[in-house]
Amino acid sequence: MSWQAWATVAIIVLAMALFASEKVRIDLVALMMLAALVILGIVSPLDALSGFSNEATVTVAAMFALSMGIERSGALEPLIRLLSRIRQPWLLTLAMMLAIAPIGAFVKNIALVATFLPLALRVCQRTHTSPARVLMPMAYAAQMGGVCTLIGTSSNLLADSLARKHHLQGFGVFEFAPLGVVLAVVGITYLMLVGRWLLPRHVDAEQPVQADVGKYVTELEVTADSALIGQSIAAAKLGEKYGVYPLELLRGEKRMWSPHSQEIAEGDVLLVRGDWDKIEDFQHRAGLRNAPESRYVKDRERSRVMIELMVAPASPVEGRRFAETGIGWRYDAVVLAIHRRGQVLRDKLSDVGLAVGDVLLALVDEDALANLRNDEAFIVLSERDEAHRTPRKAFYAVGIMLAVVVVSGMRWLPIPIAAICGAVAMALTGCFGRKDVYEGMDWKIIILLGAILPLGMAIDKTGLSHTLVQLGLGVVGSHGPLAALLMVYLLTALLTELMGHNPSVVLMVGIAASVAGAMHVDPRPFVVAVAFAAATSFATPVGYPTNTMVYYAGGYRFTDFMKVGIPLILVFCALSMWLIPHFWPFHPAAAH
Repeated sequence: MSWQAWATVAIIVLAMALFASEKVRIDLVALMMLAALVILGIVSPLDALSGFSNEATVTVAAMFALSMGIERSGALEPLIRLLSRIRQPWLLTLAMMLAIAPIGAFVKNIALVATFLPLALRVCQRTHTSPARVLMPMAYAAQMGGVCTLIGTSSNLLADSLARKHHLQGFGVFEFAPLGVVLAVVGITYLMLVGRWLLPRHVDAEQPVQADVGKYVTELEVTADSALIGQSIAAAKLGEKYGVYPLELLRGEKRMWSPHSQEIAEGDVLLVRGDWDKIEDFQHRAGLRNAPESRYVKDRERSRVMIELMVAPASPVEGRRFAETGIGWRYDAVVLAIHRRGQVLRDKLSDVGLAVGDVLLALVDEDALANLRNDEAFIVLSERDEAHRTPRKAFYAVGIMLAVVVVSGMRWLPIPIAAICGAVAMALTGCFGRKDVYEGMDWKIIILLGAILPLGMAIDKTGLSHTLVQLGLGVVGSHGPLAALLMVYLLTALLTELMGHNPSVVLMVGIAASVAGAMHVDPRPFVVAVAFAAATSFATPVGYPTNTMVYYAGGYRFTDFMKVGIPLILVFCALSMWLIPHFWPFHPAAAH
């Protein structure tokens, strides 16, 4: 291989390591990869920028806007109200999957799961059921639905766009549906009959459940009439008496070096951890006040509500301190406590950098709550308000989405143009606000798509694709195209769990097409295998954003996804090996 090919391999390996580590944002990793390819002269500056004008990137951006219109217009709320009446957990799981899978074919999966997540948690609380029994099937159903249409997930759009770049025939909007529907039906059946026995039945006390998301950390200030003044923390025996556990004693800006033996004085701030109900009881009985709330100087006459917020995947507030997020002044909000799964925080709340999955207990102005629910940086885990929705806007949103699907499905307009027209129509009819489309856009995914697409060009130009194909054919030997299809599917599934679904599609579509060419068969079945293997990531909580969301909210362990997801991937793989050649024959002319 040439030095350019070896350099491309090194860039891919480094990017995979960074994707898997999650220590660097995925869009930044893609931009670093793009910069390296240009600096080394592997791709030209013009090719490097071509990904941002690619039709897949444009379509994904427009589909984000369409999904936002469906969500924010209240189009899903009649269904949510219907599901909220269910009392049996197993029936809720089944109903959730049957509702989410069809909607997931047209609505962004993250927005869909964020909309149904509070409902699932409330029903689990009411029926005393672990959320872990419901949330993972819900996330999987969103993926199963997304793979059924070309516009259901960004990896399908990417696969179609890259196939066209290799001079293959593109895919229709519903061309994936026959295979996708079969897999969805089998997947839902598996989750109800087999998966339910593999899901955890109980959640650790350390893990989040609705209404008591976990062991919150908060700051309590000692008042002049507190019963704790003059005592040490050790002598007060807070854990035995109140079920609240002190972490630190703060005096002004100083952190006391021996908090348990230090005598408590007026004005000291205790950093404590415990269930919120016990913290509140301790606060009242010991004569303390919540320090963040006491610093809240807004108009106290206005009505405020206490809510739970979870930091969403790909949230723009990730890594920022609460004061830097802007939600304090935008929504008149103050954070009272914070819970981080698997970690005991020992910093002042104002110094904590937020992470995905953090749950914040916050006081919010009641009038600002509706706007906060529309902020995609957070998922509101408490009950949702419905007053700001109007049936007229919901009708407009559903009608516009159907029009986009019909127009693009009938090929009257290219998919990117139809999606852009739909987004404009939703904006004009008020399905979302003027700024919503920019604030709610998942820019990380758009930047990722634009920056990573030139990697496929680099793989082709350097001859790396040819080398990888020869290695793959050496493994397959003389076992025929079905064995090669199996190899492509399994390799894509593995790469997806390591680096995410979009990068794996970019890496594999060119290789899959080359493998098909070397075997003198139609490349389209191989592209379909890549699309389906990438869009159904079940084995880890990091392979797909919806998995990440329920991982934190459901209190799962990493191995829970492996126990349920790996058998499901193998079932999908076996079905795909049988059905893909049936729907997309290796020799189309011979099939006719």
